[in-house]
Formats: sequence, structure tokens, C-alpha cells
Amino acid sequence: MNSETIRRRIRAIGRQLKSHGLDCLILTKRANVTYTTGFMGDDSWAVIIGGKVYLVTDSRYTEQAEKECIDCKIVERGDSLAAAVAKIAGKKKSLRNFAVEKSSSVAVYEQLKKALKVRLKAVSSIVEDIRADKDTGEAAKIKTAISISTRALALTKPYIRAGVTESELAGMLDFQMKKLGAKNGFETIVAFGPNASRPHHQPGKRKLKKRDSVLIDFGAEYEGYRSDLTRCFCIGGATAFYKKVYDVVERAQAAAIGIMKDGADMIEVDAAARKVIAESGLPVYGHGSGHGFGLEIHENPFLKPDGKGTLKAGQILTIEPGIYIPGKIGVRIEDDVLVTKTGSWVLTAKCPHRPYEIG
Repeated sequence: MNSETIRRRIRAIGRQLKSHGLDCLILTKRANVTYTTGFMGDDSWAVIIGGKVYLVTDSRYTEQAEKECIDCKIVERGDSLAAAVAKIAGKKKSLRNFAVEKSSSVAVYEQLKKALKVRLKAVSSIVEDIRADKDTGEAAKIKTAISISTRALALTKPYIRAGVTESELAGMLDFQMKKLGAKNGFETIVAFGPNASRPHHQPGKRKLKKRDSVLIDFGAEYEGYRSDLTRCFCIGGATAFYKKVYDVVERAQAAAIGIMKDGADMIEVDAAARKVIAESGLPVYGHGSGHGFGLEIHENPFLKPDGKGTLKAGQILTIEPGIYIPGKIGVRIEDDVLVTKTGSWVLTAKCPHRPYEIG
């Protein structure tokens, strides 16, 4: 990240504030604070007034902030975050219209309202909508996270053998990502056999059997940016039914990716995947077909039946259809895809897809 990148982001946010008639925006969400300042620490807020950015932090993070922050003034607070924001605002007598992120807690909202003694508006998606379009630096970090994820999975595959538990395999994959200079971008999901029918299964003590299926949903975090992949495997050979289910999911994913491009209707992309599964007679998944990611694992845009808007070149999303039959089987394939002017680019293509390769 460099000064021009930060300035470009702040200018874009400034245009949004002007269109909403706002003088000041208070950011409390960590990802948005990072996006506007470069700061990677916790318990800190960003305040945007015109083209100026303030990072409000405390003595635990001052040294880190001085190293990481770009083109922003660091304010070390001695009181509460809300009180520190009020002191900044007090030096700007002309400010009238203040806003805070709607994702902030009610307690934070009340603290700010009391400290500022002004009318405070809660707003949403101002920064998130801008974050949806990844610049070249962000895309590069995501690609590195994908590369680390791919290598970590390859190093973990030898441990996918009968007797290993879900928790052990998840821990080994997390360990490999850390060895490669990253960390897990979210809690790794490892599900054996029928446990895979739960999309967000939490790894437990179940041991892998000699003829079993494996679902792994994982991703690395590199310099704040994440990857998000799901891969399925079988040991001892896959059943005919498993192969059928996997083939349907694979075709559903290809259908969605095949129509992704700048200007594509997000509802149509979501529907393309669901249509393939519905026509197969198998149950259609209840979650979204994909989502943006970056500083957070779930970001705008979201591909879902009631979604709104169109895709834009520069956005990076997951495409992740699945088939789940409770207590029997679960198959999901998830790849990370960059939207381009004329189509799309599957960034995770080098991470092997086919599940019939272990044991």
C-alpha cells in the first residue's frame, strides 16, 4: 500500500459523503479502519473529515500505527474512543452532519451521540461498496493468499488417511499455512462423511474411515487479505452416487462462472448454478452462490436469489454451489474468481479439483 492508494480511497469516500450531505464519517469496523489508514491493529477507529483521516488508538498500538499508517494523523487517546473523536470534532467548528457505521453497536452509537452532542446518523455500505472493487495491490495479496492455501493443502494431503480426526486435519492445515507465512483466514472446516451435509460443520473427534469422503473449506490470510476455497476428496474410492453428486455441483459452478463478466446481473449468476442442481433432481443449497472477500471473508457483493445489482470488473468473488443431503452426503466446490471486462479468471485454478485421488 502507498500514499496514492490511500488518497484515492479517501477521495472516493469523500465523494460518497458529499452525496449523502455528510461532513464527518466515523469508522469502527476493523476492516474499514485498515482500508482507510493501513493500520492492522485492534481497538482503534478512523475519522474522516473532508480529505483528512485520523486514526484514534491508544498507547498499546502507537508504535505499530506510526509504522503502518499512511497519510493519516495518529491520535493517541487517554480517554474513551468516543471522547477522543469528540476532541477531534471540537476543533472543526463548521462540522454539522456526523455519521457512524450502522454496524457499530448500540452502545457505541449512544456513546458517540453523548460525546459529540450533535445529531448522529447511522450509515451503511459507504466504505464496503468501494472495497468491493479490488485494486491491483489488493488483488496481488489475494493471489498470494491463494498460492499459500494451495501449497498448504498439498502439504496436508499426506495426512488425509484413515484414523486422522477432523480436528487433527484442520490443525495440520492451519499449521502449514502458518509455516508458509500466513495464517488461517477463518476457522477451517473439515467434515468427514455425513458431517459434510452441514455447510458450516465444526471439526470434531470423528475419525476418517478407510472408505470415506472429506470436505475441506479453508483459506489463508496474507497481509490482511484472504482466500476462500472448498475442496472434496474420497479415500478408498468414491461411490457412484458421490460421483454423480460431485459432477452436478461441478457443472453448476461452471454454469455460474461461465456467465460472469462486467455488467452481469448477480441474480442471473446465482440462478445459473441453482438451475443445474434443480434440473438434476437433487436438493438445491440454501446458502448464497458466492460472495466477495478481501479484508473480511464475507464482503460485498453477495450472489443470492434476492441480490441486487451487477458485477463489475475488478471484483473478486467466490463461486460455491453445493449439494447437501442431511446425514448422508455433502459436496461443495468453491473457487475464487476475478471479474473482468469480457469474462472472468479463476484464480484458484491451480488447486486440484477432482476428488478421486487419495487412497
